[in-house]
Amino acid sequence: MLYWPMHIVVGLLKIAIRTDVLLWIIGGILILIAVVMLILQFREHNKLKKNLNILQSLNKRNIELDMVLKAMKLATWKVDVTTRNVTFDSDYREANNLAVPPDSSVYNVFSHLLPEYSQKAMAGMEALLEGSIDEFHLEYRMKSEDSDQLYWGESYAMIGRRSPTGEPLEIIGTSRRIDQQKKNEDELREARNKAEESDRLKSAFLANISHEIRTPLNAIVGFSDILPLVDDKEERANIISLIQENNRKLLHMIDDIVNISKLEAGVESVQKEDFDLNQLLQEKVSKHQAENTKPDVDISLSTKDESLIIHTDRYRLSEILEQYLLNAVKFTDNGSVVVGYDLMPGDAVRIWVQDSGKGIPADQCDKIFEHFVKLDNFVPGTGLGLPICRSTAQSIGAKVGVESQEGVGSNFWVELRVRD
Repeated sequence: MLYWPMHIVVGLLKIAIRTDVLLWIIGGILILIAVVMLILQFREHNKLKKNLNILQSLNKRNIELDMVLKAMKLATWKVDVTTRNVTFDSDYREANNLAVPPDSSVYNVFSHLLPEYSQKAMAGMEALLEGSIDEFHLEYRMKSEDSDQLYWGESYAMIGRRSPTGEPLEIIGTSRRIDQQKKNEDELREARNKAEESDRLKSAFLANISHEIRTPLNAIVGFSDILPLVDDKEERANIISLIQENNRKLLHMIDDIVNISKLEAGVESVQKEDFDLNQLLQEKVSKHQAENTKPDVDISLSTKDESLIIHTDRYRLSEILEQYLLNAVKFTDNGSVVVGYDLMPGDAVRIWVQDSGKGIPADQCDKIFEHFVKLDNFVPGTGLGLPICRSTAQSIGAKVGVESQEGVGSNFWVELRVRD
């Protein structure tokens, strides 16, 4: 049996205890290191996750911004204050020939603007570059980059970055086409002007129509009052004739007002039929030849040997010709009134009434068919005859117009298809 000395045994025990403690210490250190690494790894994971969320958010914002730019058809750009160069970041305007080449001078962009807008744009940009203003807005007309085509544009610009001392470092801006907007503005302006003019003409019409109605009405009432007091047969016959004449005038005015109201409301249907145009024209000319009270005015028909059968509303076409003949005789003191027609391309016929009367100024020919327009307030009438002609023509698919020279005469026409 082997016996160890006591001091050796005690030494070995001390060594064992120290080794165990050392192992515990090393194990503790390793655990602490592992915990620290786990904490660091967790923090790094959170940081990466946060950065990823930021990137996703930025990407989402960029997509949303891109969608907004596309929807608004905007171009975005920047101007470097130092180099004065402009760079387009995106361009969603309708035409792809509007942007300038990369790194072009901002003054090169302004050279495409019409002169009256170029000076304003340069002045505004210089003020931005100097920092004397914070933002600038301008509407302008501009030529495209590769052609002389003109378009309307609108730009906003503002200072994007400043130095610590306040000097501008970068200008940011947007541009877009506003051709449709300008077109809409012009149409609204024209509609407003027409409405104002229509209101003025309507007031003048009401004043005129009240006068026109009172004139024959006063004659009818006045002569009717004195008729029972007159015993002489010839004088009574003259008074009765005057009353009848003013009755016809009053009835014609009321008919005009009723007719244009019906046409505007569309309460009467169109009744189309086949008939001989030559026969209709002969009827109208014969009627006005019999009623003509101006011996120096000759009313005639430019005859055609063959008949021309057309398909339309006979009554409405007759009303247009009636009004044309009434006007022609009214404004012709001597000379001729001729009725005729010409065949036109596309199976159409143009029927015309030509006179040698006072004529119409060239700048008034387009207005003569408008409602309430009366060029000569000294000539009796309501000013509704020609508007009625236009509305009646539209109801049967026809067109009306006039060629005239002041002091020479007029040629009023209505054009329609021979067969609809």
